Amino acid sequence: MTKSYYEFFCPVKVIAGHAALEHIPFELSTLGSKRPMIITDKGVRSNKLLSPIEAAFESTSTEIGYIFDDVPPDSSLETVRKAAQFYRENNCDSIIAVGGGSVIDTSKATNILVSEGGDDLLKYSGAHNLPKPLKPFFVVPTTSGTGSEVTMVAVVSDPEKNVKLAFASYYLMPHAAILDPRMTQTLPPHLTAMTAMDAMTHAIEAYTCMAANPISDAYATAAIKKISKNLFNVLDNPSDAEGRLELAQASTMAGIAFSNSMVGLVHSLGHALGAVAHLPHGLCMNLFLPYVLEYNKDVNGDKIADLLLPLSGADVYAQTPAHLRAEKTISSISAIRDRLYALTKLPRNLRETAKVSEAQLDEVAEKALNDGSIIYNPKEANLEELKSILKKAW
Repeated sequence: MTKSYYEFFCPVKVIAGHAALEHIPFELSTLGSKRPMIITDKGVRSNKLLSPIEAAFESTSTEIGYIFDDVPPDSSLETVRKAAQFYRENNCDSIIAVGGGSVIDTSKATNILVSEGGDDLLKYSGAHNLPKPLKPFFVVPTTSGTGSEVTMVAVVSDPEKNVKLAFASYYLMPHAAILDPRMTQTLPPHLTAMTAMDAMTHAIEAYTCMAANPISDAYATAAIKKISKNLFNVLDNPSDAEGRLELAQASTMAGIAFSNSMVGLVHSLGHALGAVAHLPHGLCMNLFLPYVLEYNKDVNGDKIADLLLPLSGADVYAQTPAHLRAEKTISSISAIRDRLYALTKLPRNLRETAKVSEAQLDEVAEKALNDGSIIYNPKEANLEELKSILKKAW
């Protein structure tokens, strides 16, 4: 069924492939940039992931103005202000984010300050509070999970007030996302697994939740297929450049899908658990995915059933009677999680995290009930129902 009305928007140029990094100086020059600042973290720098990017600039008139590598795993207002100060002191004119979710969020927020002036990020928090386009901004992801390289959202924490500040604006979307398999080749197995399940959840929720549309569906199903076909090959052979590129593309496609069709209850519970127990986002997605699909199945079983084809392939889909396909999709996801646990110890339930106590579950449920993603879940959930999902995930 075609929706009577929907919107779809993705202005980010995707530059992907085995020499994608070498195109950065030219692409920046088309935007009038001559002095980019790289924002990254210590891990990326010590793994020498910046080397091919720095080499790409050597024979050009564009030069890297400054490398800021002080981004912590959970970025803060102070980090953003510090990055903006270095940007100004070194007369930079654009930003290249090289890293995972925290680096990309820091870079988006830094771009607000250097474009708008001043040090006060708070007045731009919330939705659509930016008055005009920002400085040229490229993202080079080093994980294949968040999809932040194609979204208009950034989250930065304010440790003093112990809150996370969200920013949403079309102007936060990068000018380009550069996907190069060299950037994820050093990703250890547990992070490869966790980030892939983050992307898988983005795609599955984009497809099965209420704001799905025909264009986001195409991106979501393609992402699911790429992850299920390539994840275990990459875990068996971490230097498989082709597989790494496929996972990077899947993450971007899932990002495009969910930024146009939103996510649901897996994210509500995941955000809440992340806030209460300080667990990584991708891990939280993996924990809740099958339990939420099981909960939603009686209202959107047909959509869940559709996903058996990209998830398990044509043979399994054809051999499974139509009325059993939704159940088979969920059991296939559980089987993937079991395999990932055997290979990388990625937790499948709350107990296996060893960081969550049963006493915290009520607080998680209450936070999840107030999380914005719950609005798009196909089935309404009250506090008791959330608690019962959490018990199943225990």
